[in-house]
Amino acid sequence: MPHDTLLLIGRDTSRATPYETHARRLRERGVATDVTVLTYDHEPRRELRDELVAIDADRVFALPMTVAHDHTTVTDVPAALDEVDAETHYCEPVGRSPLLTEALRDRAATAVPEAADSSVALVAFGSSGKPYQRQVTEYHAERLRERSAFGEVEPCYLLQNPAVECVRYNLTHDHAVAVPLFLAPSDATEAQIPAKLDLNRGGLAYTDTLDDHPLVTEAVATAVETARTMADTRTPRTFEATLAATNRPMATDGEGD
Repeated sequence: MPHDTLLLIGRDTSRATPYETHARRLRERGVATDVTVLTYDHEPRRELRDELVAIDADRVFALPMTVAHDHTTVTDVPAALDEVDAETHYCEPVGRSPLLTEALRDRAATAVPEAADSSVALVAFGSSGKPYQRQVTEYHAERLRERSAFGEVEPCYLLQNPAVECVRYNLTHDHAVAVPLFLAPSDATEAQIPAKLDLNRGGLAYTDTLDDHPLVTEAVATAVETARTMADTRTPRTFEATLAATNRPMATDGEGD
């Protein structure tokens, strides 16, 4: 059996994050020989270089701990993985997993009844230039409409329309909750979103992020198993594999070879 290392790579939010909880559960399940959490602030390749160079494994599976790709995960993180001296497989973020729909459903149900007179707002970061956040958020909103008893489910975003500050006016039911579609707490979930929702006015509940929900751990395990199966069967290149192959460090940034 090859020595597999799983890297959970996330942004350092300077707050307690659930990454180590997921890593512990994954170790207990034997998902990989080693499970390591790596966090960065702004520059993944510079900040993670020493840890990536030190990895001793036959294969590395690297999974970005975010619900959807952003600029960093499609450029900087794949470039950072070039430091790994092993067969490396870059996994898709877990945001599109149907397991997360059930986790979001659980979060909403902690605040409002799962009933026809309840409204749910899914709040995501969004992006001015890339579609990934919107695609994932709309995917879960549609699944919740089809598979739950909530009366309405509306997506909204910090960085694009429909804007989070307007969502309370779009919800029509007496029971209403906003659920942040984030894997970990951050300034966005603890300060920016609550302020824009004007939670002090009342009439709108607000839940925790997905955080250490067991279904997130399950989604990570599923993503890794999918990547391992594709590696073992030499399945044609995925979008993530293309990112890892093409986002090489540039010599002009002072980090290239």
